[in-house]
Amino acid sequence: MQVLFIQGGGKDVHEAWDRKLVDSLTRELGSGYEVRYPRMPNEDDPSFTSWRPAIVKELEALDDGAIVVGHSVGATMLLYTLLDETVHVKPAALVLIAPPFVGEGGWPSDDIEVRSQLALPTQLRVFVYRGSRDDTVPASHAQLYAKALPQATVTTLPDRDHQLSNDLRDVAEDIRTV
Repeated sequence: MQVLFIQGGGKDVHEAWDRKLVDSLTRELGSGYEVRYPRMPNEDDPSFTSWRPAIVKELEALDDGAIVVGHSVGATMLLYTLLDETVHVKPAALVLIAPPFVGEGGWPSDDIEVRSQLALPTQLRVFVYRGSRDDTVPASHAQLYAKALPQATVTTLPDRDHQLSNDLRDVAEDIRTV
């Protein structure tokens, strides 16, 4: 089974930070899963304008039924890319790890067009995770996702930070149910 992991943004995030998440997920999922981890352009200064084409390219290389995962701002950009009607892949699940919410009650964005509804296909399984000790994305953002994505399972993991303490065993457990 294919799994695409979209990194978060910031200086050296691909190798210094999110690589640990990918390594944990790969280890926890085991050999039946192929985890892809592309480097996003301009990771130091992420923008939807520069990341969207790279995400679309990665999505279009997947088979239908793949699992797509994003961390932090990468999760938000992955979600908004999937909301675009021109993306043709049909993933089985969307996993958002510590995603900032863009829109009313969340964070503003200069290049993501805020939507009043986040209308994903109803058959798409959606999981949202946050750590109870996340000091980057406020807890209220998970609540906003719970309202905006009614099919989402929203999980707060105790004593985990923005990186979920580099432990994705709970994420892997849910992915295996898809």
